[in-house]
Amino acid sequence: MSNEIRKLKSEILQALGHPTRIAIVEALRGGEMTAGALTAKLGLDQANASQHLAVLRSRLIVSHRKEGSQVIYSLKDPALGEVLDVLRRICRSRLE
Repeated sequence: MSNEIRKLKSEILQALGHPTRIAIVEALRGGEMTAGALTAKLGLDQANASQHLAVLRSRLIVSHRKEGSQVIYSLKDPALGEVLDVLRRICRSRLE
């Protein structure tokens, strides 16, 4: 495996290295959401959500578009949800 691929994997895992960012990705698995809907669903304040979304955007994990005054977010690659499923199984196994 090339070092470039390993570096990309590391960047993705670093971006997911905070529970709030994992929660955002999990919320977006169901489809795109506005920033306001994400903050309400996850109980975040707007400033905190913006910081986490900026990290996810910078690592190309989420994409966004504007519709009027609203920003709508979605997962760049839905396969990331499968990665989180594998991690969930590993975590459950460790907790048992």
